[in-house]
Amino acid sequence: MEESEKKKGLEGTGLSLPANLHGNLRSASSDEQLREMLSTIRASKCSAVIKYGSSWCQVCSLILPAFCRLSNDFKKLSFVYADIDECPETTQNIRYTPTFQFYRDGERVDEMYGAGEQRLHDRLWLHS
Repeated sequence: MEESEKKKGLEGTGLSLPANLHGNLRSASSDEQLREMLSTIRASKCSAVIKYGSSWCQVCSLILPAFCRLSNDFKKLSFVYADIDECPETTQNIRYTPTFQFYRDGERVDEMYGAGEQRLHDRLWLHS
């Protein structure tokens, strides 16, 4: 498959992921898209969570289905998935995968490293 035909974002993970029922889960598959999403989060002052991961990270692959499923439980939050290999410029300060960054009122207010569905659920509840 040519580079231009290669699937990116959530589709590029190759995982069978739960459907998003509320339209609050988006995927950034380029630095430009991620910059636009971050700008929208900051301008709209909405609560959001960004999951930074990669297709080669096993821990990222384990928590991604839960991240997608939780987007259905927390429909007032915006969920963003960003692959660090597809967004190398905007994710250059991400040192661990997976990393979750939480935003409220346009500002980053929390960060979580690693996986754990219950930990993630509790953080989402805290920031929703």
